[in-house]
Amino acid sequence: MGKTGGFLDYQRENTKDIEPKQRIKNYSEFHLPLTKEERKNQAARCMDCGVPFCQFGQVISGMPSGCPLNNLIPEWNDLIYRDNYEAALARLLKTDLFPEFTSRVCPSPCEKACTCALNGDAVTICENEKSIIEHGFKEGLIRPKKDIVRSDKKVAVIGSGPSGLASAWQLNRRGHRVTVLERNDRLGGLLMYGIPNMKLEKQYVDRRIQLMKEEGIRFKVNESIESKQEAEELLKEFDSVVIACGASNPRDIKVKNRDSKGIYFAVDYLKEVTKSLMDNKESDNFISAKGKHVLVIGGGDTGNDCVGTSIRQGCKNVVQLEMMAKLPDERTESNPWPEWPKVSKTDYGQEEAIEVFKVDPRVYESTVKEFVKDKQGNVKEAIIVKLEWVKGEDGRMQMQEVKGSEYTVKCDLVLIAAGFLGVQSPIATAFDIELNERTNVKVAEGSCKTTKEKVFVTGDAKRGQSLVVWAIKEGKDTAREVDEYLMGYTNI
Repeated sequence: MGKTGGFLDYQRENTKDIEPKQRIKNYSEFHLPLTKEERKNQAARCMDCGVPFCQFGQVISGMPSGCPLNNLIPEWNDLIYRDNYEAALARLLKTDLFPEFTSRVCPSPCEKACTCALNGDAVTICENEKSIIEHGFKEGLIRPKKDIVRSDKKVAVIGSGPSGLASAWQLNRRGHRVTVLERNDRLGGLLMYGIPNMKLEKQYVDRRIQLMKEEGIRFKVNESIESKQEAEELLKEFDSVVIACGASNPRDIKVKNRDSKGIYFAVDYLKEVTKSLMDNKESDNFISAKGKHVLVIGGGDTGNDCVGTSIRQGCKNVVQLEMMAKLPDERTESNPWPEWPKVSKTDYGQEEAIEVFKVDPRVYESTVKEFVKDKQGNVKEAIIVKLEWVKGEDGRMQMQEVKGSEYTVKCDLVLIAAGFLGVQSPIATAFDIELNERTNVKVAEGSCKTTKEKVFVTGDAKRGQSLVVWAIKEGKDTAREVDEYLMGYTNI
């Protein structure tokens, strides 16, 4: 496959990024594509390694290794090298329903498991994938399927995030009449309001949904199912219902003066910023970081998105708290390939903070002990305390505060990005479905069927907060199970 010895002849070359001080002037994507010849050279680095761990897609030591969608990566890398983009697109779409999303926002477990990464730099798998799908749209190779043979079955999908869209796409292609219900004013779920424009411009979400509409899928916005009556009416109208509402309960922190004004969940902040950009106006609830001392609580991707967004709004400075210790810069012996590499990374928002403020915003092994209010009830400071791991009486390691380590930082905007805890209760109550101990929808092992007849679940609502690529896989799996339930067999 590809060029024999290509990984020796060509070094990994990523797409060029617009410099931080330039890209923070807007909310646009900032990756500049390589030329077609440069992309061909990158595809040539794929070495036909015999056992392609990149498409393994299983869990090792509790972490994903390789692509959960089992993308046929060596095949379409070879086809890029041979300049056969049409065939590459066909192979890509065999497994990945929405490459325009995964190639932009997936943290690329495929690249982490690439054999080239064992002793060097991985193949640019995600960027190669993006070049294929964008070529397909540009050249008109992706067209709506008009000759779908229809069944007499109707399916409602609650939620238009990646898992809901994946289920809807598959069930519609199977011939069922699919209606997608979205509680927000725009379609796309977290693709629309949870991921900033810098990582995923919304034109790509709208483009995919328009294609789905042209194939016959119905979409309804501002549709929230929260009462038993609404749920029963839905079950009467449709032959099956798929819950794809995500794990949207943000994890809170319990500290003194948490009720201070100026403290928000990250998901609400990011939604308001994106909505203001889409609407071309700021709402009454708009949250701005302009001229403020920003404190972000949470060191993950969402926390990084808050850092990048607050810088674009013109914050005075930003601090990002992380409870865990800084990860090593390189793999340790206890974390061998092809496990997910537990190494430190500096993401785009942190890069921008370092460039603008000349200091890394991340503070490790720390948390908020208390907020301080001003006379009007606004947050003005946070008391930070250092953390350390100690062995408890039960023998387990646990985190505790380091005595005397408290210090105070200014903050008049606090963004809590501490993850999510499971599905929000109204929809579970409405359908009278059971939740498990993690407050996700309860299902039998290996199944997507809930405890309520006719009702299935997919994506984060089933597995908890996870990656877009896992959401798409879950959506495909759920579609197959729903189809078998409706028809007695499935050919999805």
